[in-house]
Amino acid sequence: MSSGDLAAAAFSRRSGVLHCESVPLQSIAAQFGTPTYVYSRRAIVDAYQAYARALAGRPSLVCYAMKANSNLAVLNLLARAGAGFDIVSGGELARVLAAGGEPGKVVFSGVGKSADEIRAALAAEILCFNLESTEELERLQQVASDAGVRARISVRTNPDVDAKTHPYITTGLKQNKFGVALDDTLALYRRAAHLPNIEIVGIDCHIGSQITEVAPYVDAADKVLDLVDALEREGIVLRHIDFGGGLGIAYRDETPPTAGALIAAMLARVDQRGHAGKHILVEPGRSIVGAAGALLTRVNLVKAGAEKNFAIVDAAMNDLMRPALYQAWMDVQPVRQRDEPSKRYDIVGPVCESGDWLARERDIALRSDDLLAVLGAGAYGMSMASNYNSRPRAAEVMVDGDRVHRIRQRETVAQLFADESVLPD
Repeated sequence: MSSGDLAAAAFSRRSGVLHCESVPLQSIAAQFGTPTYVYSRRAIVDAYQAYARALAGRPSLVCYAMKANSNLAVLNLLARAGAGFDIVSGGELARVLAAGGEPGKVVFSGVGKSADEIRAALAAEILCFNLESTEELERLQQVASDAGVRARISVRTNPDVDAKTHPYITTGLKQNKFGVALDDTLALYRRAAHLPNIEIVGIDCHIGSQITEVAPYVDAADKVLDLVDALEREGIVLRHIDFGGGLGIAYRDETPPTAGALIAAMLARVDQRGHAGKHILVEPGRSIVGAAGALLTRVNLVKAGAEKNFAIVDAAMNDLMRPALYQAWMDVQPVRQRDEPSKRYDIVGPVCESGDWLARERDIALRSDDLLAVLGAGAYGMSMASNYNSRPRAAEVMVDGDRVHRIRQRETVAQLFADESVLPD
């Protein structure tokens, strides 16, 4: 099932009204207000299981890249399904543990792990640290030595492969901050092999996000497998190979491969190169939750400008950063279709920035107080939300068939400054 199919499974029209699973979005707005993030439980589980099925029969682990969406309910749902987790901060580790995730299924990525974060991860006994620099290796050795333990590591190599995606979310080129240069990776493993508190267990790569082709993954896999061969010639035998994540979804007219097609291509290359016995790890994020979510928002007012019409909604760039940050195209649909001529609108928020827009140049029939749904918003929506302009963050709900569960209470303005104080007289 493709990402586009998952979106269709999660959100569909019945008698002209947009539903999430069996629940009309109108009823969610009436009960929880707007803006509200709405997620489909079924779509999340189905997307995860597509990876799990593709890896069935192989020693493997699907580590959900939780930066895409870190709500405890989402994490708990995936943990119960058997997922591991790819984390990039100590805060994300704390969320995994609070959600019931198994620390032994956690890989810790990221270029700037602090000593405190490393200590917490060692104490939790996570599966592996994905190292991204020589200095990080030395820091990990020192912290592990002080704790009297051995730290399991893989090295995130940078294969210099163009993922053909937005420059902000490509991570596998030489000019990116991520990973260890391909030509330097072998030397780092040699150093790690001689450190008493380091245990080498794997190798890792990640070339970017919203990737819609298999070829870049295969190119990266070949370079990683070349390193695996070189390491084994030196007596450094790895237990796992982590091919990262980054598979895209269909926001508009993209045609990304299915999880099954991607995994089949990667496994075929692993087997051809003689490494069928290795544990295989993958780190999908967006492709598990992206199509499963929508941002529900209400039109505050309609404004006719000198050159454009504006539909000003109650969601804004602080709620959904992707359009402003990445110039991302998001599908905006009326919750109830109007039987009247459409007009061309920019869908914008009330934040005091010209960059505060959710969609541009959309032909849609709408009026003030209408409900709109921004589809494909399950990934990098709420997880990137802020309180800019002192705006409380949105509520979040999970739909399960005909039931709706609130999984995050809407913030209040008072909560925004509850930890602040004025100066004394």
